[in-house]
Amino acid sequence: MPKDFAPVFATLKPLLEKHAKRLAVKTDRPGEYTLVTKCASPFPQHKGQPMWVASVRVGKAYVSFHLMPIYMSPELTGGLSPELKKRMQGKSCFNFKTVPEPELIAELKELTKAALEKWRGKQWL
Repeated sequence: MPKDFAPVFATLKPLLEKHAKRLAVKTDRPGEYTLVTKCASPFPQHKGQPMWVASVRVGKAYVSFHLMPIYMSPELTGGLSPELKKRMQGKSCFNFKTVPEPELIAELKELTKAALEKWRGKQWL
């Protein structure tokens, strides 16, 4: 893991860790933390495998925060601040090169909570 991205990863990982009780941890190693659905009905699966839910990953140029529920429920991104919106890459990924400001962390925390609640409402989590 690039040394300058370690603090970014350490800041973003806890946003997902707090939700690990209802999900399954697929990967937990330096530079990547990935959560998937539990592999049992009625939890969503793809070809019999758990569905990917969220991840924090260190790449070559940035740390990415992926949140699949917002891909499937894009209305959740309607109220994003311009600051968080400009970090968005594609439909469900946010990229960070430096430790995000506390306001962005709080917003990302609330977005993660709302996205997972949306899936809980569908009884997927």
